[in-house]
Amino acid sequence: MTPVTFGNWLKQSLVLISRAPLLWTGCTLFIGLLLGIERVSLALGIFLAVTGLFVGIGVAKYIDMKSSTGTSLSFYRAIAKSLPLAILAAGSLVICWFVFRVTANIYAGELYKIGRFFFYWELTAEHLNNKSTHQIAGWLYLPAIITLLFILLMLTTFANWFSYPLMLFKDYSWSQAKQQGNQASVKNQAAMYKLLAFIFAATFIGAGIIPLLTPVLYMLVSTLMYVSYKTVFESA
Repeated sequence: MTPVTFGNWLKQSLVLISRAPLLWTGCTLFIGLLLGIERVSLALGIFLAVTGLFVGIGVAKYIDMKSSTGTSLSFYRAIAKSLPLAILAAGSLVICWFVFRVTANIYAGELYKIGRFFFYWELTAEHLNNKSTHQIAGWLYLPAIITLLFILLMLTTFANWFSYPLMLFKDYSWSQAKQQGNQASVKNQAAMYKLLAFIFAATFIGAGIIPLLTPVLYMLVSTLMYVSYKTVFESA
């Protein structure tokens, strides 16, 4: 049985990535395209970012099964299996974000900004011309960084780190997943603290130093979520 530590989770995640580097990289690039949509429609961008993050857990599961057991499950079938729950989670987070935004706009007396949540074209010359790649990437992916932090906040508030994998792979209800996930989080508290600290640190690095790595961070979080779930709930 593999010891439950953050170091082992990270190591296993990197091993999993090495089993299908082209597929993992392709998914990362695709997520990179989705994340940029937040500069056109924040609502749609959040929806796609959250969906991509959670579908990435299914991709990690597919890579693991394909490399270890030679499953006959196709990649597209794995995506299709992950999509419904990912879409439900994404829709819920979009609604939460919208409620917070409307409340803030009303409080600030900026009602005209409410509609911008659904469409606000920001890909203008002001933001793109005479800018370095680093500056453009930092500006383009800033909403995605905030979205990732918001996802983590919602998970730790209304669910937990293990909730989504438990609902996806074990068909648990939200309440069952929350209960089982909370118990696992408490039992493996040290590993969880290090994991969340790593993600927050990587998020701030992505926001300020290497913003082009933001899509990589999304896929890495998906992979870590699957690997940690597997270690805690599926290892003999």
